[in-house]
Amino acid sequence: MKKEDYLIKIQRKFKQLVNENELNEKEIAITCSVLTAQEAIGDPGRNDFPIQKGKEKLMQACFGCSYGQAFTDMPNGYRGKLEELATIPLQTNFDRAVFISGMNAVLRELKMTECTIHCKDDGPRKCSVELVEMIEKEYGNPKIAMFGLQPAMVEVLAHKFTLRVFDLDEDNIGKDKYGIVIESGICNMEAVQAWADIFLVTGSTICNGSIVDFLKIEKPVIYFGTTIAGAASLSGLNRFCPQSS
Repeated sequence: MKKEDYLIKIQRKFKQLVNENELNEKEIAITCSVLTAQEAIGDPGRNDFPIQKGKEKLMQACFGCSYGQAFTDMPNGYRGKLEELATIPLQTNFDRAVFISGMNAVLRELKMTECTIHCKDDGPRKCSVELVEMIEKEYGNPKIAMFGLQPAMVEVLAHKFTLRVFDLDEDNIGKDKYGIVIESGICNMEAVQAWADIFLVTGSTICNGSIVDFLKIEKPVIYFGTTIAGAASLSGLNRFCPQSS
């Protein structure tokens, strides 16, 4: 599957929902604003999140009384109608972030998804503790392949499980994080799948298109974060994001 194909399928489902709910003909606008690190995650008691280092920005869409978000490395503002959002080309990371954040807001308003706002302050730490509890309950003591460095999770997971962490940020690759040397996300996926029992994957992979690499994996895949909220609801992906609102 090409990286555009999965998101195009999601966009078609979204367009159908827009039509079914008679939203196409209404003058409804989506506004996306780029949040600062403080607005996005508050003070988590650490300074090693990608958004704090300027590596990512969090775009936020507002529709009705609901909000949707998407992490991206190509932030900008956007305003348009739902009929435009449902047909926006998905060629760049910016296009995809606009569509995904907007879709998350709309699906939240339609009560078709939940937990679309990133947790703040001590939320990441609480999330990590809950993640360990969930993994122990559902999977025992698995070997975990994590794609997308989430430092709070890595710190807690590294004490409990055999863990490998993969990331696309060259500033992270080769660095030691809590006893784990970060590996390149451009890797032999078959070899990683042969090693791992479960995968933890950042939902931001839907913005850069690399999510297609994980859709075909035959091991359990758990996506984390707010970015993938709507897509996970529409396509039945396993998502973990307990501290988001």
